[in-house]
Amino acid sequence: MPTIDSRLREHVHLLGDLLGQTIKQAVGAELFDKVERIRLGAKYARRGQAQARQQLTETLDGLTDTELLAVARGFNQFLNLANIADQYHLMRRRHADEAPAFEEQMLGQLLQRLTAKGHDLAELKQQLENLSIELVLTAHPTEVTRRTMIVKYDAIAQQLAALDHSDLTDQERNQALHKLRVLINEIWHTSEIRKQQPTPLDEARWGFAVIERSLWKALPNTLRHVDQVLQAQGAEPLAVTATPLRFASWMGGDRDGNPNVTANITQEVLLWARWIAADLLLKDITKLTAELSMQQANLTLQQHAQGSDEPYRVVLKKLRNQLRYTRTTLQKCIQEQSPIPDDVLSDNQQLLEPLLLCYESLHESGLGLIADGDLLDCIRRAQAFGLFLLRLDIRQDAARHAAALDEITQWLGLGSYLAWDEEQKQAFLRQELANKRPLLAADFEPSADTQEVLDTCKVVAKTPAAALGSYVISMATAPSDVLAVQLLLKEAGLRRFMAVAPLFETEQDLDHAGAVIGQLLALPDYRQQLAGPQEVMIGYSDSAKDAGTTAAAWAQYRAQEELVAVCAKAGVELLLFHGRGGTVGRGGGPAHEAILSQPPGSVAGRFRTTEQGEVIRFKYGLPKVAEQNLNLYLASVLEATVVPPPAPTQAWRDVMERMAADGGAAYRAVVQEAPEFVAYFRQATPEQELGRLPLGSRPAKRRSGGIESLRAIPWIFAWTQTRLMLPAWLGWEEALAKALERGEAATLEEMRDHWPFFRARIDMLEMVLLKADQGIARLYDARLVEPALQGFGEALYAKLEQAVQQVLALTGEEHLLERHPLVRASISIRDTYLDPLHLLQVELLDRSRREHSIEHPEVEQAMLVTVAGIAAGLRNTG
Repeated sequence: MPTIDSRLREHVHLLGDLLGQTIKQAVGAELFDKVERIRLGAKYARRGQAQARQQLTETLDGLTDTELLAVARGFNQFLNLANIADQYHLMRRRHADEAPAFEEQMLGQLLQRLTAKGHDLAELKQQLENLSIELVLTAHPTEVTRRTMIVKYDAIAQQLAALDHSDLTDQERNQALHKLRVLINEIWHTSEIRKQQPTPLDEARWGFAVIERSLWKALPNTLRHVDQVLQAQGAEPLAVTATPLRFASWMGGDRDGNPNVTANITQEVLLWARWIAADLLLKDITKLTAELSMQQANLTLQQHAQGSDEPYRVVLKKLRNQLRYTRTTLQKCIQEQSPIPDDVLSDNQQLLEPLLLCYESLHESGLGLIADGDLLDCIRRAQAFGLFLLRLDIRQDAARHAAALDEITQWLGLGSYLAWDEEQKQAFLRQELANKRPLLAADFEPSADTQEVLDTCKVVAKTPAAALGSYVISMATAPSDVLAVQLLLKEAGLRRFMAVAPLFETEQDLDHAGAVIGQLLALPDYRQQLAGPQEVMIGYSDSAKDAGTTAAAWAQYRAQEELVAVCAKAGVELLLFHGRGGTVGRGGGPAHEAILSQPPGSVAGRFRTTEQGEVIRFKYGLPKVAEQNLNLYLASVLEATVVPPPAPTQAWRDVMERMAADGGAAYRAVVQEAPEFVAYFRQATPEQELGRLPLGSRPAKRRSGGIESLRAIPWIFAWTQTRLMLPAWLGWEEALAKALERGEAATLEEMRDHWPFFRARIDMLEMVLLKADQGIARLYDARLVEPALQGFGEALYAKLEQAVQQVLALTGEEHLLERHPLVRASISIRDTYLDPLHLLQVELLDRSRREHSIEHPEVEQAMLVTVAGIAAGLRNTG
């Protein structure tokens, strides 16, 4: 087993010791000793010692409800502290003899490779400037950690940074250690789990906090890094107005199946975003006003300053006053729920013009060094975040739009919209889109659901375009789904273009995506109003839940290929929006590998993707870590644009087609066809308990019903908690086995070596199989599953073992991820702390189901703590 980096191990050990001291002081030596016995028991049980396993089980069984909560909190907090140390290790100061982090080298190495192959450096710089990468932050019920705790975790990382110097005085070291003790004590005496279900506004504020605390600083720092890399290669830096990175959000706009997201909530979230943007920009401009005290200025600035001997301050003070007024007015609008007056700042040019004026004047006056300081950072923030902070997407299910139109057509005496075929729907929608008169009269009285749809469209219509992203249609299946949204927006008063993105989610819908978009682009009136690229969203979560990851991955790939071809034939630019989750079962995995494995032509300078749940905190919660991930996106999207991956050979396609069919059939045979499956799932996992816990603002189900009604997130989350990880691998065992039986081993090896798509799938499969743990899953079965169903669990374990063996046969390695020993070590080192949490969760589930005690506060709290701890230990859970 390779050793973890000594500095990382030192930090983990330090935080663990401080936590132990805190626990001992808080709960007493007797309970602390039990915690230590549990930790050591788990450690030696992992090594196969039967006596340790028995002692561990007996100790846990003997805990009272109160002790269960304290023990669960102890292990949960250790895993959170280990994550902080791990995250800090990614961004820590490198010694002189250490290479920079991989993400910091990516762009420079890429440019060197490309120029060595004959690419023009100036053209590469131009392509970098023209990149359009938008990261869409979404709220999902897998980020169970309170914002209060996240702030404290960030502060711990700062103290680790303070300790990470070899020349500290004793006083400096003691100050940092004291602060760490205080922070860990604060954490222990603060409830780590929210008591009430968060509202959509709570979730939006959490997203805003990521920008305030991290991305606001990380964005300009990332672009500075790009400038330095370009100049080191001999190129000019990025243009001052280049905006290759932007951010958007679904928090407060995603109403798909979430009745808590209303038109009023969306309006309030938009207001808050503007207020925070004004507040952050005001701080920047106030700082610049103090800094830019110079007298030298070009004629244009002197004229704007009317001869003042401090021209920059005159111009910036005016902007500062406008921002101050805007912030105050927006605050009043939020408090009084009143309309926004016209005299607040609302056009980003009002913000950029004075800043660019100062920038150009400084350069023309020989003060370029000053211009390229804080002023440049401010301009880049103004470009990327602007007056609206981020763009808010609106998302709604296609069925809600169709139901609203059905109500309208019946009220108009035109018949039932829902009863019409696609041709009739399109004819009606196109006719009404071209008609200048309103569709509805003033006396139309819609149902509550239809009124909400119309109210949402009215919010869109009266909101500045820069504040909004796309209107995403869930469960889209036909061109009429897009035209329906356009008609509803027109009826609400929208007179400008807004991107409407159909989201294709199931395997069947993905198979038809190219044809649907082709039909849409064939409509002359639709093409005429299309102002920009055709945006299409690819659903990873529901397609995987529907068909398993083998079939879903191939359906997603084929759909993108067809969409690229359809849009190229129509002469329309395509923007693919990837709805990826944190887990492999929801399309998650390393972003670099994922981007470079997309079909050729699908990443043509544009990339839009969701960043979901707890992944946001791990990737963007700290500025330096955020910078690394932004660097990764820039380099990966540039590489995929300039050097697209190879198209698969026909032989590869044929093999993948057969594997998808075999994998999909094997997945559905278990999940959809096995009569025991639903009962087993609900007994073996905490699915039902998760639905009652305050994890997110959105209900766990879209509607009443069985597995098909369950959202992809709790579906994945439940299996992750038990470590069976079933949705991420089920189907691959059969797909690979049959391929090998057909004598396709050589082709599979060739695909893995030369086809990035297939290599990425196998690498991610290997990762999830390493995190799966039959021993842990069996503990859930033994305590929670009735004997008649335990044989079904055994059959699943046999399939899991088959998947492991097939992957090892393909990779030729003795152990999973053998070529990545540090990754193996990082995962295995957490098991000592994860194992007790799994055992505690099993105990709590058993008690709650036998005694119906989930309503007991300490049992419910302890349950949530185990959920949070396991999520923290596994990192990508939803």
